[in-house]
Amino acid sequence: MSTKMTDADWTNTLEIFRACLPLRGRKAADDRLFLEAMHFFPVENVRWRALPERFGHWNSVWKRFDRLSKAGVFEAFFDTLAEMSASAHLIQMFDSTIVRAHVSAAGAKGGSKARRSAARAVGSRRKSTPNRTIRAGSSRSI
Repeated sequence: MSTKMTDADWTNTLEIFRACLPLRGRKAADDRLFLEAMHFFPVENVRWRALPERFGHWNSVWKRFDRLSKAGVFEAFFDTLAEMSASAHLIQMFDSTIVRAHVSAAGAKGGSKARRSAARAVGSRRKSTPNRTIRAGSSRSI
């Protein structure tokens, strides 16, 4: 993939990326290929499932991305790169246009609820009040 980065740039980038990784867990086989996959999304504007096979199975790449995101790796990685660059404030790699929420993240349960109109409610008596409480003061004596 053409990122216009030299091998020296990749060496520095991978050194910083690996320093930001958690110490626990299995080490990945190819960090450069993973970072190229992350770069592929905003450049090509594709979904996870459309990730080319050369980057590995899309679900494996997504799981790694999700795990590293939750661990704060990318935040530390970008912060470190920004500290080293004089022009980092002019560039952003990811934004909200490429990160989509799941459909269930929208909130409350859907569907419409039947409601009585206000005009209809005024014209009719309340249905929940029993009839015996409506009659005022008339009690039957035996």
